[in-house]
Amino acid sequence: MPLSSVDFSTVSRVLVVHLRHYGDVLLTSPVFSALKKHAPHIEADALIYDHTVEMLTFHPAIAEIHCSVRKRKDLPFADKLRSELRLLRTLRARRYDMLICLGNHPSALWLTWFLRPRYNVAPRRAGALARLWRKNFTQVVKYPANARRHQIELNLDALRMFGVFPGEEERRLVLVPGEDAEASVRNRMAAAGLAPGGFVIVHAPASLAYKQLPPERTARLIEELVKDGERVVLTGAPAKSDLALIGAIRGECRADTVDFSGQLSMKELAALIGQAKLVIAVDSAPVHIAAAMQTPVVAIFGPTNEYIWSPWRVPHRVVASSRHPCRPCHNAGCGGSGVSDCLLTLPADSVLAAARELMAERAGRRLPPASEPRRKVAP
Repeated sequence: MPLSSVDFSTVSRVLVVHLRHYGDVLLTSPVFSALKKHAPHIEADALIYDHTVEMLTFHPAIAEIHCSVRKRKDLPFADKLRSELRLLRTLRARRYDMLICLGNHPSALWLTWFLRPRYNVAPRRAGALARLWRKNFTQVVKYPANARRHQIELNLDALRMFGVFPGEEERRLVLVPGEDAEASVRNRMAAAGLAPGGFVIVHAPASLAYKQLPPERTARLIEELVKDGERVVLTGAPAKSDLALIGAIRGECRADTVDFSGQLSMKELAALIGQAKLVIAVDSAPVHIAAAMQTPVVAIFGPTNEYIWSPWRVPHRVVASSRHPCRPCHNAGCGGSGVSDCLLTLPADSVLAAARELMAERAGRRLPPASEPRRKVAP
């Protein structure tokens, strides 16, 4: 029994905090499953940004989801302040015994001061706040120096600090699209002439442009897939940057596609991915949505680390450049320029080969889920 073990019979409510983006929030879903399995009586709540709520709604192990309003230019400061004060009052009324912070967002400090849980945990933080950070958490998670531990395991390490060691089933990603999203997607598929398992999704945009392939390379990939007889569906968020990239790809592409970009909610995207034969995506939320929906995925990585962010326990291929020993550098493009040479020069043929290989393999036999990246390194 580890020294940090907690008697969970004395714990009634737990708040799990992760103020990050869509994919990051989805990767927290096993934490709730593991908590519920270990202590079924516990009410486990989530605190996330409002725009990511669809990643966790309908999760059977979550009691309540609380949302913080992310900074927006269209929201007056006074309105945001009132919203945050209401949120704090709501959280205080829940009287949490345990606070689990899965990132080192500065809000973790004031949450532990305001909520005063008996137990709290967060990843170790460096810099000016390091000493204050250590003093204010009963447990601090130390990440491995080799940077090859998947983010899901890093999240679950917060529970291990309290003596909870999740089994294999609790490590599964959980994403429930819901009946409304599934019905909407069935109607869209019928209107577009798409059959379940009869199309490939290509998701080219990312919230950070330095993770994206040049549009002409994505266009070439699509043309080759269509020559192979595949129906290709394009997806992307309603953001102007996403729609601009999709427009550029369609301008370069001479093949027919179905374009759902800007038309789907995140729940609808999950439902659509659940019906696809394969997903091809840059390092972005759809990679993790595909893993949650158990749809095979080809994930394209540039500056980011595939060992941390690879598709989780689903048949997959990782495509990354082998010509750039500097990657993964975690920089916002080369030198911070916003442009990543390891993606600018990544051949479309490498992505195509990975997709063909994975589809052929899946057609021939069913593989067991893999937790480690199955890498297809581009020359």
